[in-house]
Amino acid sequence: MRCVSAPDAGPWYRRLHWQIFAAMLLGGIAGALGGEPFADRVGWLGTLFVRLLKMIIVPLVLTSIVTGVASIGSSAGLGRLFSKTLGYYILSSALAIGVGLLFVNLIRPGVGASIGGVEGATLPELDTPDSVVDLILSMVPVNVIEAAAKPDMLALILFSILFGVAATGLPEEPRRHVTGFFEGAFQAMMRLTSGIIRLAPIGVFGLIARVTGTSGIEAFQALGLYMLTIAGGVGFHLFVTLPVLLIVLGRINPRIHFRNMLEPLTMAFSTASSAATLPVTLRAVEERVGVSNRTSSFVLPLGATVNMDGTALYECAGVLFVAQVLGADLSATQQLVVVVTALLASIGAAAVPSAGLVVIFLVLESVNLRGPEVDAIVGAMLAIDRPLDMARTATNVFSDSVGAAIIARSEGETGIDEV
Repeated sequence: MRCVSAPDAGPWYRRLHWQIFAAMLLGGIAGALGGEPFADRVGWLGTLFVRLLKMIIVPLVLTSIVTGVASIGSSAGLGRLFSKTLGYYILSSALAIGVGLLFVNLIRPGVGASIGGVEGATLPELDTPDSVVDLILSMVPVNVIEAAAKPDMLALILFSILFGVAATGLPEEPRRHVTGFFEGAFQAMMRLTSGIIRLAPIGVFGLIARVTGTSGIEAFQALGLYMLTIAGGVGFHLFVTLPVLLIVLGRINPRIHFRNMLEPLTMAFSTASSAATLPVTLRAVEERVGVSNRTSSFVLPLGATVNMDGTALYECAGVLFVAQVLGADLSATQQLVVVVTALLASIGAAAVPSAGLVVIFLVLESVNLRGPEVDAIVGAMLAIDRPLDMARTATNVFSDSVGAAIIARSEGETGIDEV
């Protein structure tokens, strides 16, 4: 079971999202009044914050995926349940990514956008495989240390998954030592990640001041369209895609399921943490939805670890938004790389607020989108990320509950979402 970060508590002015909103407002005003000279003086604060985020990517993803996969265990009796659970999670995440691709390609929020003057920057050479076979081969690292150093995140993610699977097959004693080491390392990375995220208001102030000072208020028009794109995609997946899965795979009335899951959805939206919501989700799925403890206690904790529909959608659409701002037209193969990386990266997204913000950098790396221009765009995206993060988390939690209900039905359980 993963460590759970408590939601923001205390007076409203001590809550992180309000601090970020205040920093965004102050940074916008200061940048507009001070212009480029002021932006040059404080912009380094945003650069430092982005570098701190990049610093934790490799160890966080490695320890998160290994502990998540290894915690499943090797009991043969759970084989069928695990297969159904993993199959559902891959399906729902893939559908979420498809929705994100559809919305960002239809709306194209980054085309013609001006954010921090990066629209005129030299575009990095996009480095992607030429075919599906090359993509498969590129996922297998020749040297894991080199893959982590580059970083070649797609290869590192695959290695982490395979290592976690291998750990589950070890005898009890060595498996306990391996999983204990990675669990401890993961908890240490979570503490470090939480500490860096707490610096977000300072970083946001520097990022927004730089964006406003160099581009003016026009930059937020593109961000507003981007925000609508992500919100529209998440909303479509939450209110259309997942209910269709309930109907088709589970023969369950979505209205009843939504009503039974109202309390966890509210909790998830307000805390932006599916891990912090997990106890509430477990209680609602067992007591109101009617899923047995055997099914819920396996499906839901695993879902809080590996099933991140909203995060996968955000990563995929966010990367394409960055590419559009830079004037890059990603080919079908390049978008396929983004899809595969986003799907695998969502497994490594910790169930805490703003985890998707950290993981998006590794998806950008998968198509060689890097550099100060990319950092500036992602920094601007961070400023408006909190409400999107809240919506993504609610979608993640609801997808977990949908999976639990569908799998319970497939296991022959009765009384699911009948009242």
